Amino acid sequence: MLDACAELLDEIGYEALSTTRIAERAGVAIGSIYQFFPDKRAIAQAVTRRNVELFASRVGRRFLSEEFGGWWDAVDAIIDEYVEMHRGVTGFRSLHFADVIEMNLLDTVADSNTVIAGRLRGLLLAEFGLADSEELDRSMLVAIEAGDAVLKLAFRLDPQGAPQYVAEAKSLVRGYLSSHLPPRRG
Repeated sequence: MLDACAELLDEIGYEALSTTRIAERAGVAIGSIYQFFPDKRAIAQAVTRRNVELFASRVGRRFLSEEFGGWWDAVDAIIDEYVEMHRGVTGFRSLHFADVIEMNLLDTVADSNTVIAGRLRGLLLAEFGLADSEELDRSMLVAIEAGDAVLKLAFRLDPQGAPQYVAEAKSLVRGYLSSHLPPRRG
């Protein structure tokens, strides 16, 4: 059902999405949808939650398998993973982390980008031993929001993500965080 919802989101968008269409695409009775989800919003939230978990998992794997020269390289890896998921994960491009159904999708008190910022902050804290603080929280959220906006622009201009705008997103995030995180080594 989640895969069917993700496919439909990419094809027709959230507004045209319906539980009937999801059931038809999934090849299940409409009652099966309602057994697990009360409405289209709930199933779209589940797709978003799945995408966020996949994103965090993929970023986490990169942190385990790659050697980064510093947090700035990690930021590039995070953005690269976002771009790859946007290109290849069904439903991801339709349900970014803070899009159409923003209202507290992943957490009862925080919006999606806040949850993502928290998870990425946690990875950076663990990997680079940064000091945890309210300023770090705020800086990560601002960086995520700004980067998300520029990356959305990149994909509006080119379905594969206009490379020059992806580069601008990296530059923007790195530049902003440079004024809020420890300086580069070397």
